[in-house]
Amino acid sequence: MDLFNTPNFQKFELEAMKIFKYQATNNKIYRRFIDLLGIDFKQVDRLQKVPFLPIEFFKSHDILSTNNPIEQVFTSSGTTGMMPSRHLVTDLKVYEASFRKGFDYFYGSIEDYTVLALLPGYLERKGSSLIYMVDDLIKKSNSKHSGFYLNELDALADILIELDEKGEKILLIGVTYALLDLIEKRDFQLNNTIIMETGGMKGKRRELVRTELHELLSNGFGVAQIHSEYGMTELLSQAYSLGDGVFETPPWMHILIRDTEDPFQELLTGRTGGINVIDLANINSCSFIATQDLGRKVGENKFEVLGRFDHSDIRGCNLMVV
Repeated sequence: MDLFNTPNFQKFELEAMKIFKYQATNNKIYRRFIDLLGIDFKQVDRLQKVPFLPIEFFKSHDILSTNNPIEQVFTSSGTTGMMPSRHLVTDLKVYEASFRKGFDYFYGSIEDYTVLALLPGYLERKGSSLIYMVDDLIKKSNSKHSGFYLNELDALADILIELDEKGEKILLIGVTYALLDLIEKRDFQLNNTIIMETGGMKGKRRELVRTELHELLSNGFGVAQIHSEYGMTELLSQAYSLGDGVFETPPWMHILIRDTEDPFQELLTGRTGGINVIDLANINSCSFIATQDLGRKVGENKFEVLGRFDHSDIRGCNLMVV
């Protein structure tokens, strides 16, 4: 299967249906879920009929479509007292190809950037897929200044201002609360830097709506737009927002919006519902995931994330012990 050669939706759908049949045959958990829904997977002939596995199953089951050895286990940070998600990855080369091609698709060659990473909450624990990705981007950037910063906010501010004034292209990727900490340390007026927030207050600060957060960050860094990354432990691909909170998927990733009352009903563009993700890079786990995020499509391959809802609202989870 050619996971990343999907130049149009017709080719994407063709590849996605091949993967669905493969996973419905080889993934025991996904197959059991489909069977309990009373669906004959052999009769599923288009994406709109494909069942999406509730993301909660990554907390309690090994989601695998292959018997190949596990190379890496990515885990979510999780909320205190909650079981973390586990993504068992049997082929790291697929993940690497996905995030490298994804970055290149939206931003061009990583070699043109200095990558400064401010991800303390992720860096302080093991098993973060985000840290794995950013570490690889840092190494591929070929800049001696690229690297992770934990609590060295003053040193980060100094190097950021110095490189930006030299006209170097910079990517500053950071967890939300740490970026807010940084702009409280120093005044910035950046001209050559992309600020990319990955979300997450982690209990460090009060939660902010996106418009308020991005206004604070835009003013604090002196930039017109704040970029964002939409990814999660259970996915091997990322969507990116280049501003205004509108995310776009790479060609091998697709978003559908489901009705929160009827999860088998797809909603039209502009309607708010649960976000379903098709990620072809997840070929060895499950490519069809019903997330706990609320959102709406705003155009072809474009969507907004509007919040989250409790897993008890997702029908289908009670079919199997989660």
